[in-house]
Amino acid sequence: MKVRAKTPDLNRRSFLKVSLLASGALVVGVGWSAAPGEGEQIAETWAPNLYVRINRDGSVTIVSKNPEAGQGVKTAFPMVVAECLEVDWKDVSVEQAPLDDRYGRQVVGGSRGTPDGWDDLRIAGTGAMVLLKAAAARKWDVPVSECSAASGSIHHQASGRTVRYVELLDLAATLPVPAVADLKLKSRPADFSLLGTFVPGVDNHSILTGQPLFGADTRLDGMLYAVFQKCPTYGGKVRSANTEEIRKLSGVTHAFVVEGTDNLHGLMPGVAIVAESWWQADSAREKLRVDWETSHADSTADFDRRAAALAKETGEVQRADGAVEEALAASEKVVEASYYYPFVSHANMEPQNCTALYHESGKMELWAPSQNPKSGRSLIAGVLGIPEKQIHVNITRIGGGFGRKLVNDFMVEAAWIAREIRRPIQLQWTREDDMGHDFYRPAAWHHFTAGLDGAGRMAAFDHHFITFGRNGETISGAGLSPNHYPAGLVPHFRLRQSTIETNVPTGPWRSPGHSAYCFAYQSFFDEVALAAGRDQLEFRLDLLSRSFGDPPLDLARTSDTLRVAAEKAGWGRDPGPNRGLGMAFHFDHGGFVSHVAQVVADGTRIKVEKVWSGIDVGPVINLSGARNQVEGAVIDALSTAQLEITFANGAAVQSNFTDYELLRINQAPEIECHFIQSDHSPMGLGEPPIAPATPAISNAIFAATGTRIRALPFSRSGIVV
Repeated sequence: MKVRAKTPDLNRRSFLKVSLLASGALVVGVGWSAAPGEGEQIAETWAPNLYVRINRDGSVTIVSKNPEAGQGVKTAFPMVVAECLEVDWKDVSVEQAPLDDRYGRQVVGGSRGTPDGWDDLRIAGTGAMVLLKAAAARKWDVPVSECSAASGSIHHQASGRTVRYVELLDLAATLPVPAVADLKLKSRPADFSLLGTFVPGVDNHSILTGQPLFGADTRLDGMLYAVFQKCPTYGGKVRSANTEEIRKLSGVTHAFVVEGTDNLHGLMPGVAIVAESWWQADSAREKLRVDWETSHADSTADFDRRAAALAKETGEVQRADGAVEEALAASEKVVEASYYYPFVSHANMEPQNCTALYHESGKMELWAPSQNPKSGRSLIAGVLGIPEKQIHVNITRIGGGFGRKLVNDFMVEAAWIAREIRRPIQLQWTREDDMGHDFYRPAAWHHFTAGLDGAGRMAAFDHHFITFGRNGETISGAGLSPNHYPAGLVPHFRLRQSTIETNVPTGPWRSPGHSAYCFAYQSFFDEVALAAGRDQLEFRLDLLSRSFGDPPLDLARTSDTLRVAAEKAGWGRDPGPNRGLGMAFHFDHGGFVSHVAQVVADGTRIKVEKVWSGIDVGPVINLSGARNQVEGAVIDALSTAQLEITFANGAAVQSNFTDYELLRINQAPEIECHFIQSDHSPMGLGEPPIAPATPAISNAIFAATGTRIRALPFSRSGIVV
């Protein structure tokens, strides 16, 4: 089985809609056919999910529907339209859409932005271009086939005539809209002229010059500032608080208890303080005294004890292929090792914030840096009892999310406070709020046993996975697919699982799950290859050379990324004294990525000098954004490999960058990206590059120092970056 992106039925479902605005601008949208498939409903009204506007001055405006969180979608989306519309990039401007159901999915998450928008973007651009060609052909009374488009104009080579798009708008708006099924959509790198080039982000200049783009930049007339204090222990409730005393402090206008709900992802109980300035609100919080009612006292020490006890048990079998016990007994060599990684925080640079305005009409308006604003709107509607149609969400640029801002607790907090005081308010979390009330990537323990046959190939693989759960189900980010490699790549395979109950809130953390357990798998593969006396590259390529049943990933595409990374890094060379090379591969969220890392050691202190990356995510849309995502993922992985969140008495111990210290610029390695521009449909890049980075670096550390990293953070093994 090869993993491929789903191809939509364009003949049945997609269509174009064209109109002319009062300003004379031609608007092109993409919608869905009224002919439903099985289980679908006919839409009562046309619901476009993208607008393309060709203005009278010759410029082209693209409405970017998805939130921008640094992943580059606000630049990449318009590039696709410009490519297919055949206009110059200098003539394109971009507008950020608000939350609007007519745009369909407006989410930053799962690396789905590019693959979800790929077809609609090409249809919108190509459809408009074809319509303008038809208009020019009618104007000149020539066959459409003799017309071509380039740089915002239609050309007729035989007569040498040229007409700009802006001169065709009125006529184009009266012509029949081309059928989507008849459009020839660009799909391969060989077809592109703009796509795959290096285009700076459309917001770069505004960011560098400090223009108001982010949630905290929002300013409204008469706006007040709010902080919200929640119980350090997750799920704790307010018994009492000295709110009357707080209300007497300088600048404070309101202080009150919010009863909240039991939803850890929603409006939790707490105390709101509102003041004329945020500094006054936060200063008042220092004098806040709350008697909290708590119900648990989860701790890292207790988690460790329970994990040690569970390691002695067999666990619940999730998958079993062949006869693992017999195969291990018959193996030439058996390799065993255990791996651990801790809870970690998102630590996005922009702590959670939201601006809210409650109108006396009952309408709620918000300005939110949310990765999933529609979910936030639904949460507010459910908690406050306001119909969703009366909640308007303006999407602001996001200063880092990595999955944290898929959860919209900060939005419902702001909405509740705004309705309570009937004034526009801006809720701003502190770093301590953010780190103490995150939705963490969960810790886990992996106990591996591999059996090698006479040829040094892995013939048997047994894995006892100890993770976290609640009410008998694994919690968010803690699950492991029974189909994860090496399932399907070895004849005898078994996955067993045990769970530890916890009250700690967890959630999607960049490349959920994959960013953690790839460290364990790929580090162990390194151990097995060395035990077999084989080169690590040759061992991995051999593992990917055959399958037993359906393979868990595309073997050829994965192998190609390994070969590219290894070739560019000069795998097999002597890297020099106190230096080592390490490698790893992975597949997730539709992307295939391999890294080779080189480190240099000075005793137990190491520096990651360089990382070479082989990447296949289909055709690259914007080389600038693509490199940014790979480089950011590698740096994020190296940073996180040195961090951990621990718990005591039901609360996080770490609270700020003083005890959760992120990577500094002088610690960042050189990163060399090599993209395989395949003809497969494009996939996202926000998540695939992060998972194999940590084990590639860990394996390089072993090669340089002889210290095997089996537990994160690195400091547990005495390694300092």
